[in-house]
Amino acid sequence: MQVRNVLVLKGSAVITIKPTETVGALSHLLRDKRIGAVVVSSDGQTIEGVISERDVAFGLAAHGGELPTMPVSALMTAKVITCAPMETVASVASTMLSRNIRHLPVVEDGRLVGMLSIRDVLNLRLDELQQQTAQLRSFVSEANRTPQDRD
Repeated sequence: MQVRNVLVLKGSAVITIKPTETVGALSHLLRDKRIGAVVVSSDGQTIEGVISERDVAFGLAAHGGELPTMPVSALMTAKVITCAPMETVASVASTMLSRNIRHLPVVEDGRLVGMLSIRDVLNLRLDELQQQTAQLRSFVSEANRTPQDRD
């Protein structure tokens, strides 16, 4: 399955935040939208960075009480790994696992078109495994039937 198929199922809306917004505003956005990461973008189309709840937790340890007033750009990951809509979910999953990434922006023609999370990948894999299990059970139940005489 391709990334584009996952985006059709889950939707392609991506929550973004401007790099000048504060980490406090980011925290409220993450809570309100019940998400774990957002793309940092001045225009909502180009990617300047990614920032996650993990970045906020690490930032709290490093900066303490001044964290809520700091700009998002101070904590964001600026070197962002992305994927394309035509990539397979299996290759994206491999990238996510090998680089310890939980959220991967989807880019087409230099424009942000979606966001894939490890949860999306795991849900897809679970669905595939459940379908395979159902097919195997069906096959086993058919194989256990007494064959009919065909005289």
